[in-house]
Amino acid sequence: MIALPHRQQQVLQATVHHYVDTMEPVGSRTLIRRFGLPASAATVRSTMGALEQRGLLLQPHTSAGRIPSQQGYRLYVDALLPAPGAGAVQLQREMLGLSLQWAALDDLLLHLARRLADLTGLMSLITPPQRAESRLQAIRLVPNGERLLVLLVENALVASSLNLRLPPGSGLELPALEGWLQTELDRPPGGLIRWERLPSQLRSSGGLLRQALRSHRQARSSDGDGAVVVGMGGLLAQPEFSRSADLRPLLQLVEEEPLRLLQPAQQQDPEGIWIGAEHPHPALRQCAVVRASYRSGDGSEGQVALLGPMRMAYATAISAVRSVATSLQRLLS
Repeated sequence: MIALPHRQQQVLQATVHHYVDTMEPVGSRTLIRRFGLPASAATVRSTMGALEQRGLLLQPHTSAGRIPSQQGYRLYVDALLPAPGAGAVQLQREMLGLSLQWAALDDLLLHLARRLADLTGLMSLITPPQRAESRLQAIRLVPNGERLLVLLVENALVASSLNLRLPPGSGLELPALEGWLQTELDRPPGGLIRWERLPSQLRSSGGLLRQALRSHRQARSSDGDGAVVVGMGGLLAQPEFSRSADLRPLLQLVEEEPLRLLQPAQQQDPEGIWIGAEHPHPALRQCAVVRASYRSGDGSEGQVALLGPMRMAYATAISAVRSVATSLQRLLS
């Protein structure tokens, strides 16, 4: 963590608050006028320049003011968060009074997901509690004429297999594909395949295997993970997602693999806050994900998350997600 002098902390915090509210670059005079900073315009300008040199602020254009960078948001979240707003405090009170009055868990999760989306204007995602599944340790590909036997090894005692029809001419790809798969599974934290990295020359057999593994996973989890996703409309209304080219990969990810939002290959914050490129999926490079876990009485684990642009009200989002996760754990324990 970068240790900032007090004035730099004040200016960074004020810049984040201004940009979250307005999505406009800000200059020194506006910060002084709006936030009452106890310094001259020249001093604030110099402080903003120092923050830019540290990589915490950016200047979109030569004559424009500054905006927060990904690193600026990270330091803000780690060290400069204000108290949550009134809406988040009201949600905390509401969660304390929540009881198991719902006919089914699905109804409860849907209600809470809608409440989160309404409060924040972001996309909310809640998964029901599930026992953690063993991650794959190895995948072996054994061709047999026009068929392909796929051996999925989870540990020394657990394995399963798939029997697929090979696309014409794809048999020559299999040794390279098996090697690529093992490299992916060995990458920390292990057991994950990042299909967006699949080499173009392996797409024929790799695409077939990806679809087969997805179908296999869905069959084992009774047609999907049961995740409740609410608030896509609010997300699409954000100016950051106004371009269709930027939006398409995000929509595809949410529709096809929503749990990829919650299972990045690297997690820089143990609380589950991923900002920009901290999340490895390219569709989320301009987004932020705020997540909290909860456990049921049998040890199963579920997730509560909000997805939005990096320009989000982090204090409210973090407080709201944790309130819902804490309430679910209380109700289901």
